[in-house]
Amino acid sequence: MKKTNTKTKTLLEIINEKDIKELLTVGAEESVVNALTVMAKYKIGALIVMNKSNMVGVISERDYAREIILEGKSSKDTKVEEIMTKKVLTLSAGDKFEKGLEIMTQKRIRHMPVMDGKKILGMVSQGDLVKEMIAYQKELIKELEAFVYW
Repeated sequence: MKKTNTKTKTLLEIINEKDIKELLTVGAEESVVNALTVMAKYKIGALIVMNKSNMVGVISERDYAREIILEGKSSKDTKVEEIMTKKVLTLSAGDKFEKGLEIMTQKRIRHMPVMDGKKILGMVSQGDLVKEMIAYQKELIKELEAFVYW
C-alpha cells in the first residue's frame, strides 16, 4: 500500500511563503487614515496595532466601516486605538491551517496574528488559509489518483 506524502503546513510556513516579508503594524496613537494608507499600499485588510513594542489590538477594514463610516467620524481625526479590536485572538507558529480556519469561521473573524511565544511573527487572513486548503486538497487528490491507478 502506497503512503501519501501530503502534509499540512504550519502557520509559520504559510507566513514565510507570503510576498510581504516585513511585519506590518500601526501605532495605537496614529490616525485611522494612516492605517488605511498602509493597508491600501500593501493591499491588505488588517494591521497589528502596537503601543511601543506591545501588541494592543488589530485594526481592519471592517473596523473602519463600522466605527468610522457608519458612525460619521473622521478618519483623519480618529486614533486607531479608538476603533481597533482590543480583544485579539492569536494563533501559534506551529498550528496547522485547519485550526486557523476553524477559529476564524467560529468567531467570524478574518485576520489573526501568529505568535511564537510572545513574539509576533505576522498575520494570516482567512484568504491565506483557504488558499492553503485548496493547494493541500489538490495535492491530496493527485496522490489519491496516483494510488488508485498504481
